Amino acid sequence: MHMGAPLLLFVYAFLSNVALAVVPHEPVVIWYGAHLGVLPTAVVATAGTVAAAWTDHRLFATRIHRLTRRATTASAAPSFALRWFARAPFAVLAVSGITPLPFFPFKLLAFAARYPRGRYLAAVAAGRLPRYLLLAWLGMAVRLPTWTLAAAAVLLLLPTVRMIRCATPNAN
Repeated sequence: MHMGAPLLLFVYAFLSNVALAVVPHEPVVIWYGAHLGVLPTAVVATAGTVAAAWTDHRLFATRIHRLTRRATTASAAPSFALRWFARAPFAVLAVSGITPLPFFPFKLLAFAARYPRGRYLAAVAAGRLPRYLLLAWLGMAVRLPTWTLAAAAVLLLLPTVRMIRCATPNAN
């Protein structure tokens, strides 16, 4: 494998996890697991994800906290979600990082609750490393052809394409 492969994985992991990223990381991690190895794939993908989490926290945490504070005065829903999150924020973030659920609602809760950046990054790493280990192991154990992973990536992109298409105003 080319020496730049880990850097490409890092960059892809960053891009597929920063802000409200819409590109799937699963097929890429599975492919890299088969070609780079389980542990290197998981560590590099986790590092890219943590870099994205640092960027998100740095750029969005304060803004989201302010918006949530305003919304809390208008509705009880944000305060309920924040109280639920505050019971075990690290566990909520770590477990949500392991699951296939979208991560952005939990990211928003962490930012709204002003969860400290260091703990946030640790929780992201604690959740994503096991997930990436499992996905990379799957790539090593099953050895799926590249075309099936590309097809899976396209299928995972379909909801995003539909969402973008629906959000675009009609020119007529």
